[in-house]
Amino acid sequence: MELLGNPEFWKYLSIPLVAGLVGFGTNWLAVQFTFYPIEFVGIRPWFGWQGIIPAKAEKMSGIVVDTAMSKLGSLPEIFDEMDPDVIAWHIIRYAEPRIEELVDEIAGRDNPGLWKHMPELVKRNIYARIRRDFPAQVQKLVREMGERIDELVDLKELVVLQVMQDRTLVNRIFQEAGEVEFRFIINSGLWFGMLFGVVQMIVWYFSQAWYILPAFGFLVGYATNWIALNIIFRPLYPVQVGPWKLQGIFIKRQPDVARIWGKLVAHDVLTIRNIMQTLIEGSGAPIAKELIEKHMRPLVDESLGIARPLVRAAVGARNFDNMRETTAEKALEMSQQPFADEAFNTDRAELIANMIRERMLELSEKEFQMILRPAFQEDEIKLILIGAGLGFLAGLGQFILVFGGFA
Repeated sequence: MELLGNPEFWKYLSIPLVAGLVGFGTNWLAVQFTFYPIEFVGIRPWFGWQGIIPAKAEKMSGIVVDTAMSKLGSLPEIFDEMDPDVIAWHIIRYAEPRIEELVDEIAGRDNPGLWKHMPELVKRNIYARIRRDFPAQVQKLVREMGERIDELVDLKELVVLQVMQDRTLVNRIFQEAGEVEFRFIINSGLWFGMLFGVVQMIVWYFSQAWYILPAFGFLVGYATNWIALNIIFRPLYPVQVGPWKLQGIFIKRQPDVARIWGKLVAHDVLTIRNIMQTLIEGSGAPIAKELIEKHMRPLVDESLGIARPLVRAAVGARNFDNMRETTAEKALEMSQQPFADEAFNTDRAELIANMIRERMLELSEKEFQMILRPAFQEDEIKLILIGAGLGFLAGLGQFILVFGGFA
């Protein structure tokens, strides 16, 4: 009882407790600084902070593609898994009810007077021909898109485009894959910190030099981060130690991560909507336009039938060619609209999620760790040193406030 009433006892006991809190707090801050804030807060360039991953979203998304996604399936494989015939029929179902509206708009754009006064019988014939030929042309178009998808869409460009539109996406890619690991980093700081604190307490008992507590605070902030990061990824391969099999925490979770990451990537990144958006807006857009024009041009020629020479003569060769080009432009314009359908996106995404999950389960340990490793490798030492610096300040504060140092 005398011991419990002794103020010196509580002062010494506070050393491992404070060390545990320092370890917990510095690890928590390290994780927060990795992801937040999304946008820079402060005065550029030196005073302020932006989460490491959001700050380097473009670079990080490129790393994800190079180290992970490129091993989970090529774009041709992904597009083929989505089933080009199903995609084509989805476009056809969406466009068919609007055939007459689209024909009226295209035909009336260059020479509205001619189309307005064209006999209804001729118009109905044109509508019927286009309605008849449209499905076959769309199927040919989508199949050729699938065969040439690598020319039309760059996988890295696709991912970077999505990430730069929403920087929280790259955070989610790492957070959802490594939720268990990030929680371990934070919680392990408490226990490792307390263990270091016991050693610190023993050293302090024999030597009460002013630098002992700040130095141990620095060590706790540094070491708890470093140890936690290594336990996540090391050992890479299972190591038998007595009755225990040791392996990195993240590596052991490969089946669980494969399910989580497959769903995230399929539903938020490699969607049919995002693929089509990149196809229309990305570096392959000129090729996509040529491809659409190639398959849509016959619709104009076939639909006019025997009236084609008369229409060409009436509107002129240039306007007639413009009409064919306008058809392609209109098709390009409306090509993204069918893919705004959430139900269709979800349906196709489930196929890709299963494919990615199966491919991830086939990855070697070395390949699999790169799903999450880039989140830590990027400025890892900076985060560890921030933790060490905060630990130093906490130790100095303990020396002054608890033990009355410098008084």
